[in-house]
Amino acid sequence: MQQCYGGIIRRQQHLIRCLGGHHHLSNNNNNTRMQSVMSGGGPTLEADAVSILRSISPTLDSSKHKGQAGKIAVLGGCREYTGAPYFSAISALKIGADLSHVICTKDAAPVIKSYSPELIVHPLLEESYSVREEDRKSVSALVLAEVDKWMERFDCLVIGPGLGRDPFLLDCVSDIMKHARQSNVPMVIDGDGLFLVTNRLDLVSGYPLAVLTPNVNEYKRLVQKVLNCEVNDQDGPQQLVSLASSIGGVTILRKGLSDYISDGKEVRSVSIFGSPRRCGGQGDILSGSVAVFLAWARKLVGKEGPTMSPTMLGCIAGSALMRKAASLAFEDKKRSTLTSDIIECLGRSLEDVCPVR
Repeated sequence: MQQCYGGIIRRQQHLIRCLGGHHHLSNNNNNTRMQSVMSGGGPTLEADAVSILRSISPTLDSSKHKGQAGKIAVLGGCREYTGAPYFSAISALKIGADLSHVICTKDAAPVIKSYSPELIVHPLLEESYSVREEDRKSVSALVLAEVDKWMERFDCLVIGPGLGRDPFLLDCVSDIMKHARQSNVPMVIDGDGLFLVTNRLDLVSGYPLAVLTPNVNEYKRLVQKVLNCEVNDQDGPQQLVSLASSIGGVTILRKGLSDYISDGKEVRSVSIFGSPRRCGGQGDILSGSVAVFLAWARKLVGKEGPTMSPTMLGCIAGSALMRKAASLAFEDKKRSTLTSDIIECLGRSLEDVCPVR
């Protein structure tokens, strides 16, 4: 999809040169033109992301106690993948969540613990290789019972970073997701969590507190599975609305050159900031960011403020902050920019928009 976008931009640049215009287009101009292509008109879908960031970010008040600024849990991490859940969980803390948990496999826990003492790590999950066939039912029930003890404490669950695709592990996660729904806990689903829900749409269908954050390939698989067609970039926003609506009103954040977000009722885009560097792990930062802002936005329900759903607000704010942090990191590190560099820019990015008073 990004290759398609690049071809459109190159054609636009060629046309402008032929008409005697400027040879170079800024990144923001590229995004605006792409917004126009995707929307079929002017840049009318662009969200006022800066205003939303300001409206849902809580002030720092010495009278508040630990936990009021958010308790986030990341469900992910297995033998092969330990970085992704760490990136997601530490990003939540860097933005301003008070507590960040990681629920992972027993093999992954010591590794993730070694990355940072700031994270609360729960070695609760099991993979097929460590569980005998005859014990799977009892082990699955035990895992669910242990996670359920913590469920009511979480303001948002991030499901999927570094999860892997072990069948037994995915079955356990499916049960946890069902309990999260019963407890009305919001879920941000990324990575291998999207692999799970694409094959088990019932886990999120009809749940308005579910957020899916697919990349190009993950979005393609969702469209094929749900709408039984291919991705249509000429009518991209309407197809996104249709996809979210068809899954029962979940919110989908379609990642790309511009991020597009829909809850099945409306669609908005976030095109500001951004970076040309595509190091792995940026999606994990985004999932942790969206989780924090979703939790903060839910606290505004019933109060005067933005009229959008908390999931839409969380996605817009998380997208904008991630893109701003990426742009700041790229200014400094250029080609050598890593995910850890972007994470270190999260706090400064939010401070630029919402200064602590």
